[in-house]
Amino acid sequence: MIWTVVLAGSLGCYLLKYAGLAASPAILERPAVRRAVELVPAAMLAALVVVQAFTDRQALVLDARAAGLAAAVVALLLRAPFLVVLLVAGGVAALVHALA
Repeated sequence: MIWTVVLAGSLGCYLLKYAGLAASPAILERPAVRRAVELVPAAMLAALVVVQAFTDRQALVLDARAAGLAAAVVALLLRAPFLVVLLVAGGVAALVHALA
């Protein structure tokens, strides 16, 4: 059963990628399509970050990961370099985890 799901998911991903490659340039040049294509990766990344930061299995949680994410947001707003953002987020998350 699990292999059927894995193979079906793989085929679906391949066909979706092929559809993007086979799309007519006229379709891709439309302003609405261009805007959607530019915004989808950021929306997907934001959704993945939120799911990883605020859930544990099937429950919503507020723990050290949320504190690390908040620290990363503050560092980004202060225009810190990406490596500094990672170090600040990891440090804050580790500190909160150790104290909790």
